[in-house]
Amino acid sequence: MAYASSSSVHLHKHVLFPKSRRGKLTYSSSSWRPASFVPAAKINGVNGHGEKAPVNGKVQINGEGGGKKGVNGKAGAVNGHGKKGSVNGKTHINGHDRIHLSVSTGGAGGQDGCGLRVAFQGAPGAYSEFAAKTALPGCDTVPCRAFADALAAVVGGAVDRAILPVESTMEGTALRNYDLLLRHDLVVVQEINLFVHYCLLAMPGVRAAEVRRVISHPMALAHCGRALARLGVDREPVEDTAGAVEMLRSNRMLDTAAIASPRAADLYGLDVLAHGLQDESWNVTRFLLLSKPPSPVTLPMDADAKTSMVVAHRGGSMMVVLKVLSAFSSRNINLTKLEVINNNGDGGGGGGGAAGAPVMILDTSARGAPTLRAFPHVLYVDCQGAAADPRVREAIKEIERFAVFVRVLGCYAADSNVYDLQ
Repeated sequence: MAYASSSSVHLHKHVLFPKSRRGKLTYSSSSWRPASFVPAAKINGVNGHGEKAPVNGKVQINGEGGGKKGVNGKAGAVNGHGKKGSVNGKTHINGHDRIHLSVSTGGAGGQDGCGLRVAFQGAPGAYSEFAAKTALPGCDTVPCRAFADALAAVVGGAVDRAILPVESTMEGTALRNYDLLLRHDLVVVQEINLFVHYCLLAMPGVRAAEVRRVISHPMALAHCGRALARLGVDREPVEDTAGAVEMLRSNRMLDTAAIASPRAADLYGLDVLAHGLQDESWNVTRFLLLSKPPSPVTLPMDADAKTSMVVAHRGGSMMVVLKVLSAFSSRNINLTKLEVINNNGDGGGGGGGAAGAPVMILDTSARGAPTLRAFPHVLYVDCQGAAADPRVREAIKEIERFAVFVRVLGCYAADSNVYDLQ
């Protein structure tokens, strides 16, 4: 869903530096990428310097010709200078080790998830399911056809949580699942950031040279556009990445590959023809876990907390933005997200899918039954600090004096780690 005008300002950089904790990386504000993080993979060595050269059915990554065969049957030369393409199962790209980490079993945010049921959109093996399992390792996951179905499952009491992807480094906030959150009486109870590592998967024994078509979620196909162009294959969108893998396996499609996660390859018993298909090597998606209010999560007084809210107004967007910034800065409260949505009804698209439609927000504070209200201008704000913190409470009260409507979406433990499926 598109808006007439949408801009997002993230006031701290989501940056990675590897730390010793297993299965996760930690943000730092000093640099955009760690030294060991490398550019996006190039497929089949087609970059003006080499020929297509699959090795044992695997695809070369950044190959420029002249390289040696990889170790352990993995990809061949990756830099065209005779260096081995794989050592101990790790793909090398331009002489660097790509970061392959195992997901921590401790649970993001310190929760084990035992006994919880979490709804996600997609088939088993979807990135959303892996994000849920990483955030709550002991949980039971429930696949749903659509994001709206996952939220409805929470509202109806069929599950305890729903997980939604809300923004990514490659798509920004184009995921627009905030629209769904705003329409329901649900609260954010947890966040998790997942490194999205796209792989090319095929039926066992199928070689890269035999692939004529690639299927996956439309966003995954878009994220891997340059790699697919080099492969010279047709592209066909399906509902989700794991659904593509499921279709591939159930129909035994021998001329077709799917773009999905390496975990999906293990789950469905498929071969990985290539790792790192994404056009940009830095590809992180932020997910939110939602629950029925009140929040079932109790934060310690000294916890590193984050509060999310939506601020709606009728006009004068820049003035409102400045006032919101002043309310927090005057109290030394840092913002980690500030997104401005302006929809003036000029046909640019909107939150309900119709052209120029306003943003619909469920007002849970109204007397009687909760009511959906329409607003042309909305700010999404994430700030550091718990909603119960006196400074945060004062900032919210100040904003309520000049804004038409303010709704706190949730208060939860801030998790600056990025978790990897490798």
